[in-house]
Amino acid sequence: MSALARSARRPPIVRDVATPPSPENERQAFEALIAGYADRLYSVALRITGSPEDAEDAVQDAVLSAFQHWARFRGQALGSTWLYRITVNAALQRVRRRHPADYLTETDFQRGWVADWTEDLARLTEQAELYAVLERGITLLSEDLRVTLVLRDVEGLSSAESAAILELTEAAVKSRLHRARVLLRKYISDYLENR
Repeated sequence: MSALARSARRPPIVRDVATPPSPENERQAFEALIAGYADRLYSVALRITGSPEDAEDAVQDAVLSAFQHWARFRGQALGSTWLYRITVNAALQRVRRRHPADYLTETDFQRGWVADWTEDLARLTEQAELYAVLERGITLLSEDLRVTLVLRDVEGLSSAESAAILELTEAAVKSRLHRARVLLRKYISDYLENR
């Protein structure tokens, strides 16, 4: 088992860092921050890339990049927000290198009323086959919609936290989240009708 996999199973052990550490404890503070968020960073990367190998590589790239730029971290955002942003970028770079399949687009559905699907989603994910369909649907979303959905619905971050990570307004996050949910619901509905 890799060190990343072991560290990804540990619960967060530190509070978030709001300001850069002093030079004498710089490395310790960085390591503590990474250890506290390794599992969440891996989870985000896995949901974005759809591949455990790419997710591990993306997290390694993100940690290396964060360490290289640690001295420039100015504390304008929380350490977790900063790490999420770096991880999202690293994961998206991995996805772009792979040239994934076509994305679901808004033209793939007709506009109309969208029902509350959160209870249906919980029921669907209980079954392994449908869980795989859900995972596949997430990977088919465009990058901006996928990242927003992962941060909000999978990682459980607030709209404000997601907006800070994505450098968007809360309204933009909510709009993207709505579009992602509509597309995902349509993808799952089509699967259920055609199986």
